[in-house]
Amino acid sequence: MTLATFDLAAFEAAQGEARTKAAAELDRICRETGFLVLTGHGVPQDKIDAVWDAVARFFAQPPEDKARVAPPEPGAPYGWIGPLKEALAASKGVKTPPDLKESFNGGPLHMPEDASADAVAFCYRPTPYPDLDGFRTAWDAYYAELEALAARIMAAFAAALNLPEDYFDRYIQHPISALRALNYPATGEVAEADQQRAGAHTDYGTLTILLPQAGSSGLQVQRDGTWLDVAAPDDAFVINIGDLMARWTNNAWVSTLHRVVAKPNQPPRKSLAYFHQPDWEAEIRPLDGSDDYPPVKSGPYLMDKFQSTGT
Repeated sequence: MTLATFDLAAFEAAQGEARTKAAAELDRICRETGFLVLTGHGVPQDKIDAVWDAVARFFAQPPEDKARVAPPEPGAPYGWIGPLKEALAASKGVKTPPDLKESFNGGPLHMPEDASADAVAFCYRPTPYPDLDGFRTAWDAYYAELEALAARIMAAFAAALNLPEDYFDRYIQHPISALRALNYPATGEVAEADQQRAGAHTDYGTLTILLPQAGSSGLQVQRDGTWLDVAAPDDAFVINIGDLMARWTNNAWVSTLHRVVAKPNQPPRKSLAYFHQPDWEAEIRPLDGSDDYPPVKSGPYLMDKFQSTGT
């Protein structure tokens, strides 16, 4: 499957009819597939290289060292989640064997002074950084770049929805986004039925900014009941719409089912996924004014989704 490409820098520089045309194209993509390749992102290559190096060194450690930064209790969102600890298909109500992956997860870099107790207990927990030289510096720098990029994408989304380009700003003053580094070990003979590297799921929030390892494969998107391979782009991110944005647009934009497929004798694969989520207290209602979906608060909605996937 070849994804449509959207040049964010070109959109931002465009004026008049050219800007309107680009916004309309973005709207079309989000309605038809909910997936796109983003170029013109502006994230410095040295920041990308540094975080790749940091996560590669982390995952190369023995399990006992990675376990030092495991979540303190089941259901806690940040730290190392080891192999066979999640089944993402469970978020769609489908029971499968655990996914063939491990991950390191981190949350927001800053907490607002008026954060609620529930927000502090879940999304504003401190990230348990590993004791590896330069890891925190590289991780935080990349997170900050992706937070800024997500805000730019949300402005483009507003234009695509014929809204003022600052429309979403009020909802993302203190986003509760998460960054996840994923390591999919090499596979042998895949023995269990329906077991995947990442089970079929949709993402939970507004949008995901995915950086697959260069030259890697395995990401698949479902279209009309068929699973289609998505190639990893060069010098670009893969962006997809999440459930909350689909809900916000009353399903005018689609949150598409996707997975990382497990096949026999695959090489290792890594990826970086930034899951953008509005402020904890942000109330999400359909933009068309309908009552097809009741209002939900961003934080509790995310927490319920996240906790459905543990094994």
